[in-house]
Amino acid sequence: MADSTETSSSEYVIETVALSKRYGRKLALDHLDLRIPRGRIHAIVGANGAGKSTLFRILLGFLPQTAGEARILGRDSQRLTPDDRCRIGFVNEEHTLPGWMRVSEVASMQHRHYPRWNQRAYDEVIGHYHVLPEQKVGQLSRGERAGFNLALALAQTPELLVLDEPTLGLDVVAKRAFLESLLYSNAAEQCTVIYCSHQMEEIERVADNLIILERGRLMNQSAPEDFCARVTHWVADIPFKGPEPASVPGLLQLQRLDGLHHYLVLDQDEDFAEFLRASGARSVQSMPVSLDRAVNGFLAKNHAAPLPLSKTAV
Repeated sequence: MADSTETSSSEYVIETVALSKRYGRKLALDHLDLRIPRGRIHAIVGANGAGKSTLFRILLGFLPQTAGEARILGRDSQRLTPDDRCRIGFVNEEHTLPGWMRVSEVASMQHRHYPRWNQRAYDEVIGHYHVLPEQKVGQLSRGERAGFNLALALAQTPELLVLDEPTLGLDVVAKRAFLESLLYSNAAEQCTVIYCSHQMEEIERVADNLIILERGRLMNQSAPEDFCARVTHWVADIPFKGPEPASVPGLLQLQRLDGLHHYLVLDQDEDFAEFLRASGARSVQSMPVSLDRAVNGFLAKNHAAPLPLSKTAV
């Protein structure tokens, strides 16, 4: 990797090499090699305990790693300066803001702290919400606080915007408002967005790149539609027990419903239909798989080792 004095010339907004973090006997990050290029929206997903929060805390300089290297915007994450931090926007699930201050006061305070403050970007995003300048932050609903937080983050004109479960706990209307204010913001188009969420419908709508972590390791990095294409659902009418699960190639999940065998499998083509017929299936049908089903089936399998990355990985 380049020297720690390197700045934003790096083609990657995030780069880790053999990054590891251990809490006692628990290995939260396991020699993670991850490169996220500049531009677009990159979603990071994984089950609880996958290492997402630990990764963010190390990248933002809030936590030291046990081993390996981590760089953000070309800088060593443990040596970030105030100027470096001005280039990074961060919105998390808590939306923690000083409740005793008025909206206009918080915005003015942020304006003073960020030399590249973009009032037009702030007005553009906050316009999606019924937030008045004279309101106290403590009077805002959770959805309004989320929108206010996003407006503040984008107004600082960040090169990188990190959104960590930003819609957690929001109702359907508030989630829609948040996503629309993100998708249609000119400021968001000018920075790289890292979006962490358990909501696959959100990921499917906003993400250009899908990154899956499992037990601190990189399991997939590709376009969401490319990952979804790797997972297929087969329904087979097998009049007896069927093949042993251990012998089913690429098996992620097996369910027996109404006398039919449902197989969710990874990286299988039409040869899988022939396998089922050879195993006694009287009929075989392939069905489409949603991103939510594909990701959750993949994670439920809890693979012991990373799978080969898709050839279309970005």
